[in-house]
Amino acid sequence: MRRRNLLAGLASLGALGGAGAVASGRAPVALGGEGARDPVDPVTLDTVEAPGSRDGEVTIPAPDRPTFVDFFATWCAPCVEQMPDLVEAHDRLGDEVLFVSVTPEDVGGAVSEEAVADWWRENDGDWLVAADVTAELAARLNVGGYPSARAIDSAGRVRWATSGTHTTEELVDGIERVLDR
Repeated sequence: MRRRNLLAGLASLGALGGAGAVASGRAPVALGGEGARDPVDPVTLDTVEAPGSRDGEVTIPAPDRPTFVDFFATWCAPCVEQMPDLVEAHDRLGDEVLFVSVTPEDVGGAVSEEAVADWWRENDGDWLVAADVTAELAARLNVGGYPSARAIDSAGRVRWATSGTHTTEELVDGIERVLDR
């Protein structure tokens, strides 16, 4: 019985350590963190017609272009809190990367496209917004909570993975990891 408790305790420590690594933005390579070597298989998502966005599709990661992906949801209070820093990061680096925000919500089903566009407008979004209704992209990028962000280099490799809210400087630093400067 003691051995079972010891093993359970060690497993718990491993799980907590892994969660802490992801929360700190220092996800291990196996989780798509900094230093990941394998490119992410691209996913094509429907975009939402909203300020700065357009109706159509987007492929993430973008072929031969650095990509920054912000995962958000309209029901997520920390996502609202994150928006001013995302706006500033976009203003500073949005021309150098494909800058896109992605919601896992059932846009066009349980949540109308108009509701997402209204949320986007209310929170000063002014870049591409897309819907990952099957959560395929979120699964490929190991997204476990909202908000989350991923910076992907032009070869399709995740170079920065984080969850939670961040300052503009933290977002810019993460995005700069994928820029060819």
